[in-house]
Amino acid sequence: MILSADYHTHTPYSHGKNTVLENARAAKKLYLKEIAITDHGFNHLLFGLKRKKLSDLRRECEEAEKLTGVKVLMGMESNLISLDGDTDMGRDDLQYFDIFLCGIHEVLKFRKLSDMYNLMMRNYTAYKFGKKPSKKVIENTTKAYINAIKNNPIDILTHINYKCYCNLEEVAKCCADYGTYIEINTKKRHISAEELNLMASTGVRFVIDSDAHSSDRVGDTKIAEELLKNAEIPLESIDNIDGRLPKFRFSEYKSKNL
Repeated sequence: MILSADYHTHTPYSHGKNTVLENARAAKKLYLKEIAITDHGFNHLLFGLKRKKLSDLRRECEEAEKLTGVKVLMGMESNLISLDGDTDMGRDDLQYFDIFLCGIHEVLKFRKLSDMYNLMMRNYTAYKFGKKPSKKVIENTTKAYINAIKNNPIDILTHINYKCYCNLEEVAKCCADYGTYIEINTKKRHISAEELNLMASTGVRFVIDSDAHSSDRVGDTKIAEELLKNAEIPLESIDNIDGRLPKFRFSEYKSKNL
């Protein structure tokens, strides 16, 4: 298994250590065809990307692509901020980006206090104290993911089930229907082999991403390789390995709507 592209990396535009160019150079050393710069979304209260910095980020992505020959996509790891599936990637923001990732994070500006309670506090409490999440927690998180996928042209769901709990099969079915990829994250151990098998049974497609916060982790696949040894999914269901590149829904959406 050889990685073709890494679609989840961070830079100092949020809280990554290395520059866009340094990440791209790391990708070139690994013979990756593409890399995405996906800093945290605008509503992250500690590390969120600033809208006033978007032109600077675009310039750095273009320069890095010219200098390395690696395609550098400008993206964002947006935040799911409501049970209705709202994210902090607003419609007016879409024009600035090439790729659209989304995940659930802590320390966010949520749409409402009730959204913060249901999506962050209840999930984090279960995680922090090692409790089995309640049926209601799972229902709420599942609802938020599904609404987000239906209402936004999301390319990749990041580290699903990390400090949050959903019905993985139902979310995977929705991803398969709408063309959203599920990420196998190699920074966080967020799913088991059994859960990966369950999601794969729905026909959903996967990508392997490093979630690198430093250039030395760009292209890392270690956790994914360990997970896949114990899972039974065909490697053909992973679209950014062995020379393959994904077909993302966001680029098609932009061509038709923006």
